Amino acid sequence: MTKRSKFGLAPSGFTLLVFAIAAVPVLSVLGLSVSACAQTNPYVMAASTVAVDSSSAATINDADDTILTIKKRVDEVNVIFIATDRRGKFVRNLNQTDFSIFDDHKPVQSILNFHRETDLPIELGLLVDVSGSVQGRFRFEKDAATGFLQHIIRPGYDRAFVVGFNKESRLTQDFTDKVPLLAAGVQHLSNGGGTALYDAIYKACKEKLLREHSDHPIRKALVILSDGEDNQSEYTRTQAIEMAQRAEVLVYAISTDDSGLILRGDRVLEDLASATGGRAFFPYKMKDITHSFAAIEDELRSQYAVSYKPSDFDADGRYRSIQITALKKDLQVRARRGYYAPRQ
Repeated sequence: MTKRSKFGLAPSGFTLLVFAIAAVPVLSVLGLSVSACAQTNPYVMAASTVAVDSSSAATINDADDTILTIKKRVDEVNVIFIATDRRGKFVRNLNQTDFSIFDDHKPVQSILNFHRETDLPIELGLLVDVSGSVQGRFRFEKDAATGFLQHIIRPGYDRAFVVGFNKESRLTQDFTDKVPLLAAGVQHLSNGGGTALYDAIYKACKEKLLREHSDHPIRKALVILSDGEDNQSEYTRTQAIEMAQRAEVLVYAISTDDSGLILRGDRVLEDLASATGGRAFFPYKMKDITHSFAAIEDELRSQYAVSYKPSDFDADGRYRSIQITALKKDLQVRARRGYYAPRQ
């Protein structure tokens, strides 16, 4: 096996963040009856976990009344991306003329908005591998994760949840903006057992971060502490990546492997990160884990946002690629590889 050299940024990917509803039909409804539906919870709940809020739905008693539905199609894609120089430092003074943007391999029809985005609310999932293979640095990793949450979560503005996973996912703290609760959720994690990494990503994205719409822009991310090995998942890596893309989630991965070798799990973490526009970190020493968390925090505050109208858009449910290229020499762009169009 090869000795690991220092890893730079994960290969370029593409990030999609929906500000209202990206390329989704918007319904303005007069007298529309909507039935309430219950949502199943895939998590094994820890005793200290705060209960999940149930969603509410409005119903209209008189089902015999005529229902008038007005539909309007909004073909607008919103993408958040990062630009860095050859040394990996963020470049923060660019404008839309510094980039070319292709959607489904065609130049976009029009750019609707472009700006630097530094202060969006964050919805964050912390996924910690608690399987037997990661026990060497487990205590230090929990302390570093707690410090990260203390720095990045702003009460009243950001929210996070904590999940420990081995052969199953265990929610130790549901969405909250209260850092002491999140810290307690991290400290309640205990390790042992097999590893179902892909299941943990799939469930966290589907059950916690996937939304049909939001009334304000939100930056969504998963931060994963793991060695990248998986021997228990029912879902595949491809399915986990697809669900993260549908939920418009950035995946950041911090490797718990301290062997100094490039192992199979390292490539898994790189693939998960690059496919979603995130980044993978491979710390050599325990103190480097703290530096990795600091880099993630900086990155989540140093991004660009662009809104555009694609050419030849069809609501056919298929995957559409996104390519954002810097026109200036020696600049690199990292964002999500694409998105799934809605199905009409």
